[in-house]
Amino acid sequence: MARVIIDGMNVIGSRPTGWWRDRDAAVRTFVEDLVRLAAHDGGDICVVFDGLLPAGLAEGPYGGVEVVASGRRGRNAADDRVVEMVEADPDPGSVAVVTSDRALRDRVRRLGASVGGPMDLLRRIEVCGDPSAS
Repeated sequence: MARVIIDGMNVIGSRPTGWWRDRDAAVRTFVEDLVRLAAHDGGDICVVFDGLLPAGLAEGPYGGVEVVASGRRGRNAADDRVVEMVEADPDPGSVAVVTSDRALRDRVRRLGASVGGPMDLLRRIEVCGDPSAS
């Protein structure tokens, strides 16, 4: 698996699971799902979230998943952080970005990264035994 950078809230928001009622719980659950995926598939996974992380979840590695906060709130905060990460990668062509955000897709493709959609990622998580993916 290539290095994967995930637009966290974009993927969480791609399903009407009621995540908006408890954003912090949705973020924590998604990180747990990604840890399970990393253990199953291997690879290099990074997830970027808008604004601040929930209490008890700090930036850093979690079971094979790097968790990153955008560092600021507001429009395109996580998108800008994802683009910075792709720009800083010594081999942007080896990076796959997961998002459905058209503008972010265009930005990272111009840098040489490939792009995948949230549904493909969510199906891979489901294969790993995600109890919330049904």
